[in-house]
This record gives sequence, structure tokens and C-alpha cells, in this order.
Amino acid sequence: MKKLKKIGFLVLVFALVLGCNSKNKEAHEKNESQKSVYYTCSMHPQIREDKPGKCPICHMDLIPVKKEKMVSNEISLTDQQIKLGNITTGFIGESQNSLEESYTGVLTINQEKLKSVSSRAMGRIEKLYFKTEGDYIQKNQAVYQLYSEPIAIAKRDYLTAFKQLAMPGDFGKNAQNMLEAAKQKLVFFGLSNAQIEVIKKNNDVSPYTTFYSSYSGTVSEIAVAEGSYVMEGATILRLTDLSSLWLETQVNVNYAKRLHLGQTANIAFADLPNLNLKANISFINPEINPDSRLLLIRMEVPNTNMLLKPGMQANVQLTQSTLKGIFIPVDAVIRDEKATFIWVEKRHGVFENVMVETGLETNGMIEITSALDANKKVVLTGAYAINSEYIFRTGKDPMEGMKM
Repeated sequence: MKKLKKIGFLVLVFALVLGCNSKNKEAHEKNESQKSVYYTCSMHPQIREDKPGKCPICHMDLIPVKKEKMVSNEISLTDQQIKLGNITTGFIGESQNSLEESYTGVLTINQEKLKSVSSRAMGRIEKLYFKTEGDYIQKNQAVYQLYSEPIAIAKRDYLTAFKQLAMPGDFGKNAQNMLEAAKQKLVFFGLSNAQIEVIKKNNDVSPYTTFYSSYSGTVSEIAVAEGSYVMEGATILRLTDLSSLWLETQVNVNYAKRLHLGQTANIAFADLPNLNLKANISFINPEINPDSRLLLIRMEVPNTNMLLKPGMQANVQLTQSTLKGIFIPVDAVIRDEKATFIWVEKRHGVFENVMVETGLETNGMIEITSALDANKKVVLTGAYAINSEYIFRTGKDPMEGMKM
């Protein structure tokens, strides 16, 4: 009897344990089933709840949506979400585009046309014949008068040698050599042949000497003042030939890769709306500005009628019409501090992000320089909608954890 009671007790315990396990299994399965489903509004897919109810916006009944296990850089969207997000895709191939870029440039002095008028001897500036920047100096016009003892000594040596030419014997012969040496010294000091002849004619050994310009140009800088002492070689003033100017501008480094010397640019001026010129690129700076990531280029602009002035702004348009590459809409590319990427359709309703490298931008299109899978469609519109939904669902950036 006791044995039967013991057996009955064990059967009851086993039944209770089995019942509890079944109940726990059912509860676990129910819990897992609930976790694999979320509830959303067909009109407002941003609403996501873990239980049935009504949409807080339009008060429609929430519908269950099965959660799919997706890899970290993928997202699944319903047909209605795709339609609401205006998401379109397409296969992308190589195409040809015309690239037009406009930049603002500034006219500057052509440094190759810049000349300096320098003192040929030590002395004092007795007089400046031009005292204002912007004055125009013709070739052979007087520029300054210099008081110089070394020049006065050279004049006396020349005049003395000239007078000794008439002396008989060795004195006359030696005087010829002395005359040539003294003349060369005066030429070295910057005196012209006419000025040297005046020394002989007028017995002029004055320490005051007037110097003349060897070329024509506009005064761009006056480096000394009347009464100041200058050393040999010191700059008196600088002249520039404004018949041609430099136009300098800075271009995007991505575009600069395709620039070349001699390339033609169309130039327009806000101050001279009726003037349009063409100029060729004459210089491309080999160094990129590390802060702005821009590259300086230069063109030589003709200034035949002297209408253009240094400091004047210009609009520079550079055009290339034979650019081949893979171009997609600019809005199809997502750019942030970490990376640049696009969304592609892996299969219907499933999208994945792909890191890309970009190049030129033109006419609302951007060049993709990295390789793309030709068998996958690229998201052309609605990329930002996909990106926002991905961040909303996962709470993280699509590029998080990916290497650049």
C-alpha cells in the first residue's frame, strides 16, 4: 500500500513538472512571437509600437509587421514606404557630361611685367620727378636726380683723361686708356652716351646727375623720398606694364585634376558688363591650400584699351565637354564626417549602403570614381528618406564601425 502511494506521488510530481515546462515553453514562444512583430501605421510608418493600438496621429488601427533579421548595413521597406518616400532606383553606367564651373577671380599686376628703377651709385635723392603711384612714365623720361660723390669723381677722371689726349708722347697714349676706363665706369653708374658727351663739351663734373627710365610703365610703388640717402642698388620706384594683367582664381581640387595649361576660359566683369574676354591658363599652382582644399590657377588677360584695373573682380567660367564617367544625382549621395556612401537595392524592398568615392559635380550630378556592382540598382531619389529610416530604427549611423 505504501509502495503504491509512493508511486502515485512520483507520477503527480512528474505531471506537475511537465505541465510547468509546457507552460513556460508556450509563454516563451508567445514572448518570442511578440518580439518578432511590431505595430505600425500604414499612413505614418514612423510610428512603431510593440503592441496593438491606434495611430496617435490619424487614429487608424496599427497593423502588425514582421521583423526581419537584417545585416548591419541593410534595411527592409514595405512597398507603401517606398512609395511614400519617393524612392526610385536604376542601373548606372558610364555616361558623358559637360562640366561647367564658375569661379570668382581677381585681376592683379603681371609680375613678369614688373620693372624696378634702382640707384646705380650711393648718394642722396635730390629730386623725384614722379611722386604719385599710378603715374605713367614714358621711356627716356627723367625719373630722379642723385647727388653722388663717386659719380662726380668718375666725371672728373673722364674729363682729365680727355684733356690729356692732346698731350705729346706717352702722356697722350696713356690718356686714351684712362679715358676708356673712366667712360666704362660712368656707363656702369648708369650715364648715357649723351650725358657722357656733355661732360666733355661743357666741362661738367657736377655731383648732381639726372637719371632716365629705360622703359615705359605705370608707377606701382615709390620706395624712397626726396632727401633720403640710398645705397648702390637700392630701389627708387617700381614700374609695371598694364597692357596685360594676371587673373587669379582658386578652383576645387577635384576639378583641378582635369585642368591643363593652355585651357581656355571665358571671362566676364561685373564692372564692365559689355566686356567678355577669353584667356588661357598660364599657371597651375603645384600646392593645394590645406585649409580650403582649393588650388590657385592663373591666366594672362590682355588689356589693350586699358579698361581693366588691378583689383577688379571677374567671373571665370571653365568648360569641359568630353568628360566620361559614372554620374548619379547629387542627392543620391549621403555625405557625413565619417564617409560618403550611397544606397543600392539588394533585392526588392531591401536596401544596403555602399561606401563610395566621389569626383566632380556638374549640373546636379556627381561623379562616382569607385567601382560599383553593375548588377545592383542604385537609389536615385529618396536616399535621405532611407537613411533617416535606418537611423530611426537602429539608432546609429549606417557607416558606424566601417573603415574608411
